[in-house]
Amino acid sequence: MKTNPGQLSQLLKKGLSPVYLISGDEPLLVQECCDQVRKTAKEAGFHDRLTFHADHQLDWNAVAEEFSAMSLFAEKRRIEIHLPTGKLGDGRAVLERVLADPAEDIILLLISARLDAAETRRKWYKELQAKGVHVPVWPVDADKFQGWLQQRASNRGLSLTRGALAIMGERLEGNLLAASQELDRLSLLANGNTIDEETVEQAVQDSSRFNGFELVTELISGRAPHAGKIITVLQQEGENPLGLLSVLSRDLNLLLELKSSAGQSENPAAFLKKRGVFQPQRARALEQAARRLNRSQLNEAITLCSQIDRAAKGFDPLTPWHYLRDMSALLAGRS
Repeated sequence: MKTNPGQLSQLLKKGLSPVYLISGDEPLLVQECCDQVRKTAKEAGFHDRLTFHADHQLDWNAVAEEFSAMSLFAEKRRIEIHLPTGKLGDGRAVLERVLADPAEDIILLLISARLDAAETRRKWYKELQAKGVHVPVWPVDADKFQGWLQQRASNRGLSLTRGALAIMGERLEGNLLAASQELDRLSLLANGNTIDEETVEQAVQDSSRFNGFELVTELISGRAPHAGKIITVLQQEGENPLGLLSVLSRDLNLLLELKSSAGQSENPAAFLKKRGVFQPQRARALEQAARRLNRSQLNEAITLCSQIDRAAKGFDPLTPWHYLRDMSALLAGRS
């Protein structure tokens, strides 16, 4: 069956399924859904966990052996398989066998990028729909972002004025991971009081120099020296680059669209508003980048995003920060 993230907790209260697939391109929401499944499974006695990453080095025969071997033991276990590309490849046959007759002492959790239509027509996915639960995670629409912020604030016991919500919505531009981090910071400052515009301005100002959202702005603007300083600090602070990567990828694809719209004589400002870009500073940065960079540079930058993603997930010998420095140099160039 298929359900949405908001219904997952109620579904888990009714009992565990043998397999869960959490898919999507919003790292924060994917992680939270996975944590709900993990927590429920642990409470049900599935304490042991085995994790696989489906890169080109994964031996799917070893995965199959783990499923066969576990039936010999009394321990309840969880097997997690990360699918960074959203495709199973050589693992389809293994998953088909596993899903045809799921083991009672195993919970399988598949953590995937967004699935394409072709993958959802394959046999393994149909078996999963019949035996388990698929939770597709979709980005929060721009017009619903403030409502999402308000709900998250309420869940933390925070009360924000309408003006405070508007400022956060404008500053964070749909970056869910950054939004969650800012709400955590605000909960420390609120002390039970309603959070107003001044509190938000002060909190964002305190963190604005070295956060992932500003790094994306500096990269898009081609300001390599300042971007390099931010990269160094974020790396030293142990920041997770996956949150900023989703925003960077979105802006790079937006730049390609903007260059196409320019050939159709569409006004850049009007185009960006249609795409949910209302903050003047960000709109200017995107317009200037679209004029400065050519399609080849933008396509190369999107390829670099894939390398950053792989490195952040441990599939590359180099760090994601190495590739972000390459990105900084690339986007500082001119066509």
